Amino acid sequence: MQVSDFAVPYHAGTGPVGVLFCHGFTGSPWSLLEWAKYTQAAGHRVAVPRLPGHGTSWQEMNLTGWQDWYSCVEREFLSLRGQCEQVFVTGLSMGGALALRLAERYRDDVAGLVLVNPAVMGYFNTNFAPFLSKCMTSAKAVGSDLKDPDADEHAYDRTPLKAAASMLRMWVDVRACLDLVSCPLLVYRSAVDHVVPAASTAFIMSHVSSEERSERILLNSYHVATMDHDKQTIFEGCAEFIAEHRR
Repeated sequence: MQVSDFAVPYHAGTGPVGVLFCHGFTGSPWSLLEWAKYTQAAGHRVAVPRLPGHGTSWQEMNLTGWQDWYSCVEREFLSLRGQCEQVFVTGLSMGGALALRLAERYRDDVAGLVLVNPAVMGYFNTNFAPFLSKCMTSAKAVGSDLKDPDADEHAYDRTPLKAAASMLRMWVDVRACLDLVSCPLLVYRSAVDHVVPAASTAFIMSHVSSEERSERILLNSYHVATMDHDKQTIFEGCAEFIAEHRR
């Protein structure tokens, strides 16, 4: 199936530091592209993969599951690890859960995490996905929660329920092993988020083992903050975080 122009993966840059960007559920690399280019301009190698089932159609996404999405980011991570001295991982929304799972399984290899409105629980209209998916194929969309009227995430206009049910199973897996996350952690959370509750970030912050963990509140953005009014704050803060933790 043809991939949207907004969903093309992005790989660029050189240098000893690699940064992996993990996009969110029903989204695409588009939501992280500007952040990745900013990071590349700071002198780092960047990778923004397209998760399977994303950037095509929600019907195709229903044929994929969390193991497919995780395998994708794991391959990209291992590729960066083979090219760079250090690898940092970032994630938006569900991409935050994927990033955390990498940090749980590669404890000595993830140099740090920068997460934006990470989801390990509670997309407000997907909690019943395991039940609804037995009789429905899709539900109301969860994407493009943006305060900036000129921004567009180009996410799916429907939520694929079989895929959503799979995401909920991944959250259970990730939450159970959060104590294995020990790398430095920086989390950005929007004060107003119509998709993921603040309890998701609170759970992460209270269950990881990272000695260094910081939460910063974004006052002028909704869920897709990487494309919203506070995006520059995220870009600059991430660059500073990487600079502070480079070997």
